[in-house]
Amino acid sequence: MTAFATPAAFLAALRGLPQPDAAARSAAVARQAELTKPPGSLGRLEDIAVFMAGWQGNPLPRLDRGSAVVFAGNHGIVAHGVSAFPASVTAQMVANFEAGGAAINALSRAAGLDLKIVSLDLDRPTADFTQAPAMSEDECLAAINAGAAAVVDAPNLIVLGEMGIGNTTSAAALCLASFGGSARDWVGPGTGVDSDGIARKIAVVEAGFALHRDSLTTPFEILRRLGGRELAAIAGAVVAARLAGVPVMLDGYICCAAVAPLAAACPDIVAHCLAGHVSAEPGHAALLARIELDPLLSMGMRLGEASGAATATLLVRAALAAHAEMATFAEAGVSAA
Repeated sequence: MTAFATPAAFLAALRGLPQPDAAARSAAVARQAELTKPPGSLGRLEDIAVFMAGWQGNPLPRLDRGSAVVFAGNHGIVAHGVSAFPASVTAQMVANFEAGGAAINALSRAAGLDLKIVSLDLDRPTADFTQAPAMSEDECLAAINAGAAAVVDAPNLIVLGEMGIGNTTSAAALCLASFGGSARDWVGPGTGVDSDGIARKIAVVEAGFALHRDSLTTPFEILRRLGGRELAAIAGAVVAARLAGVPVMLDGYICCAAVAPLAAACPDIVAHCLAGHVSAEPGHAALLARIELDPLLSMGMRLGEASGAATATLLVRAALAAHAEMATFAEAGVSAA
């Protein structure tokens, strides 16, 4: 299991990141050229198969051990009225996950994914980041390591998601700190707040950014000052998955925002990631453009909890089935000319 002893060790992991297996990628590309279809006719299904081949180091990649992990945390900024729901809903939804009654339970089953829920001190929300850093160094590092610990047994694919009332506001703050612009560029309705709620969210993001502006010098500091435990955990899981050579499927705006501080400093960190979908949250499309990930789906989803990423996993299964099970021209006795 990957564990980061210090913030410096976490940041050091962003240097010299492992790369995909070039030979496996080349062999997968060659196989695609031999299958009974015009070159490129399966579009992104071909790209997905080659992507998975490179990260699995196998020209015939598989998805027989996929994991979905949902991290949950609570946020002190909820006191500012940034969500349509109270913070208590986070624990209620976690109980629903654990009882098997949520969308992610159904979608994980449909996608053939093992589901794990990781609750992170729900009875101890982060600090209000308009007044102080959201987390201490130790709290942020513990959350990062909780994410890293979820990358176990080297699954073929790990699907990441989150649950945390108020976390679209933290996500917007992370994006602002990582890629600039204005708070208005990154803030959206989240759970469905009205125009007054959006104005409150913008004010909170602006206040937090103003307070911490001079200290937002590293990805770790951005995460600990403006993020949340579940967001730091996602960042830890992404880095640990890269070190283990495990491809990652990212969910929506919040999940991708958790990676934004890392990607701003080290764009290559998302090379082992697929973006499951582009959500209806306005900032997500802009964020995906900044981290240079092309979403697999655009279905107007905005639930979070890894729902879009789990749905997109079905496309990965389709891609790998076509790659492995189609006949080659030689096998089928069909001319490629």
